[in-house]
Amino acid sequence: MTDRARDDSFDTYQRDASRTANPTLDADAQLLDAAAGLAEESGEVLALIRKHVFQRRPLHDDRLRDELGDALWCIAALATARRISLGDIARRNVEKLRERHPTGFSPPPERTG
Repeated sequence: MTDRARDDSFDTYQRDASRTANPTLDADAQLLDAAAGLAEESGEVLALIRKHVFQRRPLHDDRLRDELGDALWCIAALATARRISLGDIARRNVEKLRERHPTGFSPPPERTG
């Protein structure tokens, strides 16, 4: 997938997701609603993983997809509230990762002493 196609895909998602945002909220309330929602949805993802790791419960991919989708909606809502393109966010993040890890991830050397 080209960078442009990826940007278009994110921007299409952002536009489609914004249809379900509450239009009665002012700008600050939109930000708070989306940020609080992101914290809540992140907590739900964490709960699924924690229960899987520590309580040996099965990790159901469908449930994880749903929670990750809810978190993505909140990220899109935050970006929309600030008029930031989700495609631009994705592209800039990839650029930052490429700068940080030009050959891919490698663990830091072990510390001595």
